[in-house]
Amino acid sequence: MKIVACIKQVPDSAAKVVAEGGKVSWGDAPLVINPWDEFAVEAALQQKEAHGGEVIAISMGNENSKEALKHALAMGCDSAILIADAALKGTDTGGTARVLAAAIKKVGGVDMAFFGRQAIDGDAGITPAQTARVLGWPMLSLASVITVEGSKAKVERSIEEGRQTVSADLPAVFSVVKDFGEPRYPSFMGIRKASRAEIPAWTLADLGIEAPTKVVDWPELMNPPSREVTCEFIEGSSPEEIADKLADKIIGEKVL
Repeated sequence: MKIVACIKQVPDSAAKVVAEGGKVSWGDAPLVINPWDEFAVEAALQQKEAHGGEVIAISMGNENSKEALKHALAMGCDSAILIADAALKGTDTGGTARVLAAAIKKVGGVDMAFFGRQAIDGDAGITPAQTARVLGWPMLSLASVITVEGSKAKVERSIEEGRQTVSADLPAVFSVVKDFGEPRYPSFMGIRKASRAEIPAWTLADLGIEAPTKVVDWPELMNPPSREVTCEFIEGSSPEEIADKLADKIIGEKVL
């Protein structure tokens, strides 16, 4: 079985977003593998362990994205591919889907393509479904349990209303949620192997596609104005006294 795990490198979840020079900036926050994508890698590796085959990690970005791919390799992926091209800067979700679909087709013979539920930087959560649409494959989203029997996959989906079971023929695209189970930690041997791995970089020319659609930048972004906020504790000998003081304060500040 040939399995692909699509991953993304994102700023650390503790990063603070600010506007600098009219543009969005993450500051000097470290870049990490998208936390949701670790669940996708875990799901892909479990399918390999159950049915044999190989897992290929794919990421779209610049040279820095190789660190996220090395994380996936350290977890146990067999190989990794970076899609890097200057024309990809600012690509929207639809364009990303077309690029990833082209890469999956170029890999060839893929049975399962895994994604995390969403990326924590954009939070759109629609790239997996868009990729499935471009490929013409079934989309099995929000998967918490995945069972493969022959050429058919059955998924238990975690949705707001509870759990839903759906199935589809392979090949198919999957997005994975946290309920799937805790992702494994990269092993020491895996980290050593990943540090020495050669990760090929494919361009748009290699994929045989043109520059994808892009996000239209806002003319200018700015930080919201800062506000001076003070906190005052109202005390009293009884709830009634505290309530009277609070009422007087609200009326005096013309809140009501």
